[in-house]
Amino acid sequence: MHQPEPASNNVQRKLSQTFQAFFDSKKSSGIVLIVCTLASLLMTNSTHGTAYLAFWQLHLGGLSLEHWINDGLMAIFFLFIGLELEREFYSGELSNARSAMLPVFAAVGGILVPALIHFSLNAGTPGQAGVGIPMATDIAFALGVLALLGDRIPAPLKVFVVAFAVIDDLGAIMVIAAFYTAQVSLGYLLAAAVAWAVLFALNRKFRVMSLWPYLLGGGLIWFLVLRSGIHATVAGVLLAFAIPYSSRAEDQHSPSHRLEHFLNKPVAFFILPLFALANTGIVIGGDWMHSLSGANSLGIVAGLVIGKPLGLSLGCFAAVALGLGRLPPELNWRHIFGAGILGGIGFTMSIFITNLAFSGNAEAINSSKMAILVASLTAGVAGFAWLRLISPGRQAAAS
Repeated sequence: MHQPEPASNNVQRKLSQTFQAFFDSKKSSGIVLIVCTLASLLMTNSTHGTAYLAFWQLHLGGLSLEHWINDGLMAIFFLFIGLELEREFYSGELSNARSAMLPVFAAVGGILVPALIHFSLNAGTPGQAGVGIPMATDIAFALGVLALLGDRIPAPLKVFVVAFAVIDDLGAIMVIAAFYTAQVSLGYLLAAAVAWAVLFALNRKFRVMSLWPYLLGGGLIWFLVLRSGIHATVAGVLLAFAIPYSSRAEDQHSPSHRLEHFLNKPVAFFILPLFALANTGIVIGGDWMHSLSGANSLGIVAGLVIGKPLGLSLGCFAAVALGLGRLPPELNWRHIFGAGILGGIGFTMSIFITNLAFSGNAEAINSSKMAILVASLTAGVAGFAWLRLISPGRQAAAS
């Protein structure tokens, strides 16, 4: 006779299924980031705030914990971004020149207009160093908002957001390498280039398909780039393009595919949350509203909230007007503008660039991070509201 399953087992299975569904959800990483950010803000502004901030400055192996996270773990994050870029260039939206033009022009407009807005408010002042802060888009949060909208959103819009956000991040990486490098050691830089060339030869000439030579070589490149004066996270992107990739549908086990799949959850649920905990310790004083009125803060907020949708829309319009790109059949200009609003969620990349732009200036870093949080929250809520307004659900559309 069949015995009924104990209620405790049913509960355990349901909890397991619920957790797995949450873990696999596209919006779950954004939720974890929000929770970590709120926890960091609460701890920083509690009676334990001094101890909390001091914890991230504890030294281990000659570097602070914050330094290890921002220069070490974030290099893995940039490796993950580089692998996404590689996939997009070889077999994604960016693999076809005509299809790529729309997100490329969108990203360029979304980089230039926010930067020009910030520069116009800060030219010739110490705040000018923050010109790169409003250039970036946080892919995790932008996709999280789209996930909340569910099937209201046409599939091509999600593809478009991923494509322009990936190019956006590439632009941010180039800005970091070009403008946020104090002094370059050519010897270390040359050694890093030689190490990368060896890995590239292992890929293209000898077709070495084991991951270990690339990972070990990547560790060496990270060290050499760190010592060269260029920010060490650039090593992650360089390594990604040296790892073998296959665009054939039947070959989903190439080193690039395997590594991207392996890094997906550690990046989403460990590296980025740890980055948020270590870097969103913002002291909210009684004059926090006044700090948002500074030229640098205004440039960040205006760049992300106004510059992003304006620049992205203008970039797309230019691509279409010049005959270099076209809107996918399911999208219209209201969708493009909505994607631009979501592009104003800078968060991770903007905070990362803030630490480089105002290194050693705690007050400027704190006020910049406050502006980033305000702008990202505004862009996220506004983007969600706009896309929900213009995209009725399937039932509404059918009626």
